[in-house]
Amino acid sequence: MENATRAFSVETTAAHDKTAGDPSEANIATSSDNEALVTTGKTTTTTATPTSTSTPTATDADDYQTASCAVSETGGGCGSTAGCGGNGQESANVNILQGDLIDYDALYEEEEDTTLSMEAHGSMLSHLLSQVKIGMDLTKVVLPTFILERRSLLEMYADYFAHPDLFLKIADLDNPKDRIVQVCRWYLSAYHAGRKSAVAKKPYNPVLGEIFQCYWDIPGEIADEVTVQDGPVPWCRRDQLTFLAEQVSHHPPISAFYAEHYNKKITFSAHVWTKSKFLGLSVGVHNIGEGVVTLVDKGEEYIVTFPNGYGRSILTIPWIELGGSVEIKCPQTGYYAHRTEVFVDVNRIPIFKKQVRPIVEQEEYESRRVWKEVTAGLKYNDIEKATNAKCQVEQVQREQAKFRKEGELSWEQKYFKPVGDNWIYTRPLSQRIYLQEKEGKR
Repeated sequence: MENATRAFSVETTAAHDKTAGDPSEANIATSSDNEALVTTGKTTTTTATPTSTSTPTATDADDYQTASCAVSETGGGCGSTAGCGGNGQESANVNILQGDLIDYDALYEEEEDTTLSMEAHGSMLSHLLSQVKIGMDLTKVVLPTFILERRSLLEMYADYFAHPDLFLKIADLDNPKDRIVQVCRWYLSAYHAGRKSAVAKKPYNPVLGEIFQCYWDIPGEIADEVTVQDGPVPWCRRDQLTFLAEQVSHHPPISAFYAEHYNKKITFSAHVWTKSKFLGLSVGVHNIGEGVVTLVDKGEEYIVTFPNGYGRSILTIPWIELGGSVEIKCPQTGYYAHRTEVFVDVNRIPIFKKQVRPIVEQEEYESRRVWKEVTAGLKYNDIEKATNAKCQVEQVQREQAKFRKEGELSWEQKYFKPVGDNWIYTRPLSQRIYLQEKEGKR
């Protein structure tokens, strides 16, 4: 399946020509041999590819890393031998792991190790596999630390904007048909750029209340020094694309995220949570939720759903495949995707680097600050340190949950609110512009 994500194709159809929900019509975005097939009508299917999907000195006394978590010398801890524990022989760089010597920010920018082989950890995997059965829900199965990717799931969701120029171009087009084609072009290209390693690894499970913020500088954008102080990343300018994610629920583990470009008047709001199942030699992940691209000036919304993910070859060198069904539609114009020629070559377009403020400047629950010690342990191959740090983060979560339960207290989200089955950013650009215009008319 070489170059499986090389290109995609799509065609759009208006509702007055064809009913989007017609079960007799399969609306399939096609591509050539073994390339990603992504469906964008209600009755179609998608298969995607074994493609790579990716990822300063702060104070040592972080509150969420002070809780104790006993880890046995044989690799136990956190209630599961499979999930916590280290191998002292793997701690080759243990002397480096001193807080005042580590540039934590650099750990998130460096390439992931591409040499991981599950065969090197055969005994732990055998123990893990002995606990699971085909079709079993993996939500409560604690996975071994060595398979973790060095970043949080919240940060991974920012990869949807690795091609921010394709996203922003949606707002520049005058024709609604061209706009939904561009939505498809951006959305399908968003899945190839994420993981820095060809080896599939699992990102950290975000803790309740964890947030991640970043932004992108867009080449060619007209300079605008005005900051969007009421926006999701208040220190960013109106000519930058900004991103904010929050872990809004623990059971189920729901992540909500929001992106906007003020000058282009375009936003993306989404929520997603996953169900994982053991499939024998692979793991299946069902993504539940949806995302909405909003063009504020045009009054249009483009609703997208998420493909499923599959971790293949989990006993050797794992890789990721996407599949399932995906829908892309615009209720206001009636357009939805169908099929046409190849229109985006993801191997020929640049990936834009996201910008994240230094960890020393981050708030307590920002992703990179929460997980920095786990990241350091993984980077320097000290699995015991990584496991202990991971246990400490999780232990604080358990203690906080117990405190809330005993005090009959509910968790209050910071940036998102539930609306029916969806999670909505509390201060979307469309609402802020409306209030500004209303104030200006007084």
